[in-house]
Amino acid sequence: MKTLKVTLKNDTGLHARPASQLVECVQKFESKIELEKEGNIYNPGSMMSILSMGAGKGTELIFTIEGSDEDSAYDALKELIEKEIE
Repeated sequence: MKTLKVTLKNDTGLHARPASQLVECVQKFESKIELEKEGNIYNPGSMMSILSMGAGKGTELIFTIEGSDEDSAYDALKELIEKEIE
């Protein structure tokens, strides 16, 4: 199991465009991926779930990744977040 912690630094937070990119990224992998915000668990493979979080600037997000391709999923999520979301 791998864990990725990030703090959103962009002014707009996790809005529609980066949320859709996140969903697309997550859906490429077989591993179980969960997203935690303030103790609540969300499905990062669901656009509605991501948008319902209301993740704005300064929000800490924790991704938990477990499965056969967890290393690849971790790397892809980290790259996406560093380029588009964080």
